Amino acid sequence: MTTRVATFPLRLPVSMKQALEEISKRDGTSMNQFLVIAAAEKIAAMETERFFEERRKRANRGEFPRIMNRDGGEPPRPEDRLD
Repeated sequence: MTTRVATFPLRLPVSMKQALEEISKRDGTSMNQFLVIAAAEKIAAMETERFFEERRKRANRGEFPRIMNRDGGEPPRPEDRLD
């Protein structure tokens, strides 16, 4: 399976380009690969934030105590308890 790609010119301050060259070399990747991974990580973080924001909007706070106090289930494990 081949991934389609697009190209575009990128303008960076010289100091940022130098840092990118050094870090990507230390990481063992090309500058392009490093930037693609960095962009993917940022996209994932922002999409995760959006996902949870949408879920938060649908939450029913009135149902929270009922759900937390329902019968059944397992008690928290010792390592999960708050002191």
